[in-house]
Amino acid sequence: MSFPEIVSRERWRAAREELRRKEQAVERARAALGEERRRLPIVEVRDEYVLEGGDGKATLLDLFGDRAQLVVQHFVFAPEQEAGCPCCAAFLDQLGPLAHLRARDTAFAAVSLAPFTRLLPFKARMGWTVPWYSSCHSDFNRDFEATVDRDGAPVERPGLSCFLRDGDRIFHTYSVYDDALDGIGALSGLLDLTALGRHPHGGDRLRLHDEYDH
Repeated sequence: MSFPEIVSRERWRAAREELRRKEQAVERARAALGEERRRLPIVEVRDEYVLEGGDGKATLLDLFGDRAQLVVQHFVFAPEQEAGCPCCAAFLDQLGPLAHLRARDTAFAAVSLAPFTRLLPFKARMGWTVPWYSSCHSDFNRDFEATVDRDGAPVERPGLSCFLRDGDRIFHTYSVYDDALDGIGALSGLLDLTALGRHPHGGDRLRLHDEYDH
């Protein structure tokens, strides 16, 4: 493994200060972008999108509970797959207690295209308690571009979609997909602060959390 240059504490501090000025510029740009994102126009969602979860059928409105906002993780799990996407699983692993979101009037749920009977054993294997729903009998994935056509075949892609409610009216406010998810979440954010970054140590690729050699 190739290490960065080894220097004195003084040289490190000077280099760190120079880098910090660049980081602050990025932080200001990120804050400005966040303000612009919050001003993004919204569109009303008129379809109920009946999904299937642990308590049976549920509409998109049901996923809010009594919260004003809802964040949906488009979790890649195709009907023919036996296990979910490792990258999606890693994101869900790092989410932590949903109380942090709920305290900010926000609900969270994962939605996948696989039937709920396929999702349930995998959810138990991973030890998750997060609400998880199947969209296999609705157009939810298609309408929110979690399933897209590539080379004439449907392909699922990871993403997040955000929704806002006003009484029984639901509005789609934002979505993000694929590589744009990399900067979201504790795992990637923490690794970005380290010398090795996100590169897997020893060539170890991202896996489901119960598949690592401990």
